[in-house]
Amino acid sequence: MQIDNFVELTRARRSVRRFKPDPVAPELLEKILEAGRWAMSGANAQPWEFVVVQNADTLAKLAQSWFEPHTEMYAIEQMRMAELRLPPLREFATTAAFRDAPVIIAIVGDRRTDQATVLGAAFLTTEGATDAIYLKNMANTTHNMHLAAAAAGLGAMWVSITHMWADEIKRILDIPSILEVHTMIALGYPAYTPLCAKRRPLSEIVHFDKYDLSKLRSAEDVQHFIYELRRTTEKPYQQGYMPKKE
Repeated sequence: MQIDNFVELTRARRSVRRFKPDPVAPELLEKILEAGRWAMSGANAQPWEFVVVQNADTLAKLAQSWFEPHTEMYAIEQMRMAELRLPPLREFATTAAFRDAPVIIAIVGDRRTDQATVLGAAFLTTEGATDAIYLKNMANTTHNMHLAAAAAGLGAMWVSITHMWADEIKRILDIPSILEVHTMIALGYPAYTPLCAKRRPLSEIVHFDKYDLSKLRSAEDVQHFIYELRRTTEKPYQQGYMPKKE
């Protein structure tokens, strides 16, 4: 792959929240999992394992298990100003956005692999704990699979997991208590064409040789950025959470 092709892939990747019922070919699924397997990790600890769910009954159970933790998340989010809430948390959703996905990959982590990391990481790194390295490891494998899904012409949704929901997911999928459900990836062919979300321009975020203090954002700048972020991302979220005839 040429660098231009890779950059275009990162630009083309979208978060997809509605899927066609078409199955994902086993060979594509294996390649996506292989991309996850080759993610980088601190000290090559490789804390990840993948539970691939394709059984219709199990997929339905996962979608149903989402409701209670979502209710808690919704209640907490109401403490925020409406303008700062993500669109799907402004009005109460009764069904999971990933309910139609033909495949869900549960990304399972084993914190015991932290023992592979250099001991000084718990004291001397900027994060101040090996926990941060573990979380980066898990994020790396998740990110690899999202890019691989985009390269395969598939859509993927990053499904965040709360503590209370993780326990129910473990029960449904028979995941041992010693392991953690880090996140889930809903996977399938998009049922719509996602809009492009905006990114900050390179001119605002890149500094050469030293930090350009003229680019430092004030607190007001950051607040304005978040307001605009919510405003401009409302339509992409509505696409996924509020299906319309196309």
